[in-house]
Amino acid sequence: MGFWSEQRVVVTGGTGFLGRRLTEALRARGCAAVAGLGSADYDLRRVDEAARLYRELQPTLVIHLAAVVGGIGANRERPAEFFFDNLTMGLHVIDQAWRAKVPKVVIAGTVCAYPKFAPVPFSENDLWNGYPEETNAPYGLAKKALLVQSQAYRAQYGFDSIFLLPGNLYGPGDNFDPRSSHVIPALIRRCFEAVDEGRDRIEVWGDGSASREFLYVDDAAEGIIAAAERYDGAEPVNLGSGREILIRELVQKIADAVGFTGAIAWDVSKPNGQPRRQLDVSKAERLFGFRAHTSFEDGLRRTVEWYRTVRASQLLST
Repeated sequence: MGFWSEQRVVVTGGTGFLGRRLTEALRARGCAAVAGLGSADYDLRRVDEAARLYRELQPTLVIHLAAVVGGIGANRERPAEFFFDNLTMGLHVIDQAWRAKVPKVVIAGTVCAYPKFAPVPFSENDLWNGYPEETNAPYGLAKKALLVQSQAYRAQYGFDSIFLLPGNLYGPGDNFDPRSSHVIPALIRRCFEAVDEGRDRIEVWGDGSASREFLYVDDAAEGIIAAAERYDGAEPVNLGSGREILIRELVQKIADAVGFTGAIAWDVSKPNGQPRRQLDVSKAERLFGFRAHTSFEDGLRRTVEWYRTVRASQLLST
């Protein structure tokens, strides 16, 4: 409480999926002030808007979550937007924070920054040993460039900016829009729609052989808070669960949780994305005591039940 009671925290992307949970958790810790910001508040792609943020809010700590994100389809359709918007937002957030003499900035990177064929589990030491998977490389490289900026500002100016690499997030409140959602909410929605419409099969991209690691949203918020309070190093740090799951197993778990009993049709003409993803999470525990506590089974159950309730409410209102 002593640390947080003195902090005026700005969370960019604070109206988003992770941002809402993070701002709630910060308020529960008794922060002097917490501002969860969305794009309607400040357009961080514009340097004058980023400068206005610091001038008006005068934070002591900034947590930069704002990002243009989506699944494989969205990354393929909008690579220029994913690169430019994510890079410019981060560049302005870090540079204007230094100019405003903000004591600390926390940057949320992405697991998509890792090389396509990084050894599993992904160690922070392997971050630069290859090119990211092609479908999300523009997004991953834009985020990874912010690590370079963060380290450069530390080296030249002594600026305290830390860089975290979260795994794929999921949980209640996630984005279920089929045009931009990630794999878990997309599959949950697809299974519910199949059940509601009496269909006996669903189609899934790829062949199911790829793997992913998933981090429950509340665990991600706790990891960011722990790093903000206890970590001041230059090196990037993974935030994850340390558990890998094959996409074919994931689809079956989601189908079982929703109650879909039909066939799974794999569209092998569509990409798998990165072949494997699992993070080495030992550094986060060693440096600032973070370990994810939510099992994937519990987290998936909560997510499915949340969406079941939301969907039922939406159907009743139509």
